[in-house]
Amino acid sequence: MVLRGGSVIGADGEPVRADVLVGQGTILAVGRVTDRPADALVVDCGERLVLPGFVDAHSHAGSLVFDEDVQLALLRQGVTTIITGQDGVGPAPGDGSSAATGFAAIDGPHPTFRGGGIAALLATYDGTTPLNVATLVPAGTVRHEVMGDGPGPATVEQLAAMRALVRQGLDDGAVGLATGLDYVPGLHADTAELAALCAEVAAAGGWYVSHMRGGYETNIAEGIDEIIRISRATGVRAHVSHLHAPVDLALAELDRARDAGVPLSFDAYPYSRGCTVLSMLLLPAALARPGTRDLARAVQDDEGRARVRGAVLDRVLARADLGTGWADQITLSHVPAPEFHALQGRTLADAAAATGTDPVDLALDVLLDSDLQVTAIMRVPRPRTADELAPLFRHPGHTAGSDGIFVGTHPHPRAFGTFARYLEEYVRGGRLSWLEAQEHLATNAAERFALGARGTVLDGRGAVADLVVVDPEAVAARSTYRAPMRLAVGIDDVLVAGVPVLRDGALTGATPGTGLRRERRPTSRSVRLD
Repeated sequence: MVLRGGSVIGADGEPVRADVLVGQGTILAVGRVTDRPADALVVDCGERLVLPGFVDAHSHAGSLVFDEDVQLALLRQGVTTIITGQDGVGPAPGDGSSAATGFAAIDGPHPTFRGGGIAALLATYDGTTPLNVATLVPAGTVRHEVMGDGPGPATVEQLAAMRALVRQGLDDGAVGLATGLDYVPGLHADTAELAALCAEVAAAGGWYVSHMRGGYETNIAEGIDEIIRISRATGVRAHVSHLHAPVDLALAELDRARDAGVPLSFDAYPYSRGCTVLSMLLLPAALARPGTRDLARAVQDDEGRARVRGAVLDRVLARADLGTGWADQITLSHVPAPEFHALQGRTLADAAAATGTDPVDLALDVLLDSDLQVTAIMRVPRPRTADELAPLFRHPGHTAGSDGIFVGTHPHPRAFGTFARYLEEYVRGGRLSWLEAQEHLATNAAERFALGARGTVLDGRGAVADLVVVDPEAVAARSTYRAPMRLAVGIDDVLVAGVPVLRDGALTGATPGTGLRRERRPTSRSVRLD
């Protein structure tokens, strides 16, 4: 195949007119291609750019990437690789049930994985999807397998069993370890436990990827402190999931970590609102375990319901990102209970008024009737503008991650728009160069997570031909908070391993994707916490 007449990004960051010859899954030549096989397919790239396929460094599409609607949503943004197992939860190692750890509302059910380890999970993607899928070992799932969902420190035997699962997952090709320290059961893991697991990650040369403890926004110092301690104790390289905070504060905390000898990488998305499970936002940990038995028992009489209501109000009023207007700040995203299905897309305040009840009582009823599997979109008190966010996205530690959730009928628009929005608002808007976009949307993640010869075109002879053809004047996100499932525009041709998977904006039906196994970069470091 020859991608003819387009431009690639030159070493100086400017577009350079060049053809790209692709064969046997790799880039064979970049420049003026005159010598090609007679039967080679020629794609006219016109005034478009040929860029490396984008890597979504924080995705929740690992179980849903077999769905054509999800494939189309990702490919139309130029995403050719996703990294899953995020926030400490994933199908493996275990029986494949994300519901067991309370994340069915975020990850959805995997259609073919029926249990086993990371190797078995990665094998489900080989030749079955148009996209590549890498995964982290999810620490919450590991803890659930060994200890269940209750609180308390691990015994020596339990810690050894968890370390063995992490070690095996890394041997199987996982790119690192992920934690979700605001979620049950991950929030029950103390720093010593995390450091012990991270010692395995450091020895394998992987990354520690953390949804930090203690919340984000103005509270990020607590989470950064813990990551610094763990990294200094073990030597593990650390990455912060979905870093969102006032930009000046975020940059200051990144500088503080660097000055402490722990340069952090991080992913972030170009939206101010977040999205998570409603139970984490509202319920104390003791009531947020998977299933509704604990919550149902707690609210079975008026006195118990009053106590839970008080606990919910205490939690939301204490959050700097919610406060007294909390019910107007939370929009119901995915509500599986049929009787509440029509409330999706409405704020808790609006939904409560429409149903003649109180926001707390409505939230409790929705959670009970949906087996806690409810997601919510959260507004922040003051949304950050594109100009404010741009310095964060130019930071050398940044890589793009959508945190995209595809479950339900009213998801956060980041799932359908993150990468196109970067190109539209930040590159076309003059806030990032095309070279910076290529680095932050593709190269950085491919190199950091050891995803093989990906992330470059101009110097990519011999690299895997994961390529996207971008119309630089037309690329744009179309998903909004009101219409979150609109597809991006401006990317109509995508190759994975040299095979067209998107042509003229439509799926080709080809499935050259694979479960990506981390390249080996072993190191060694003992554990110290002092």
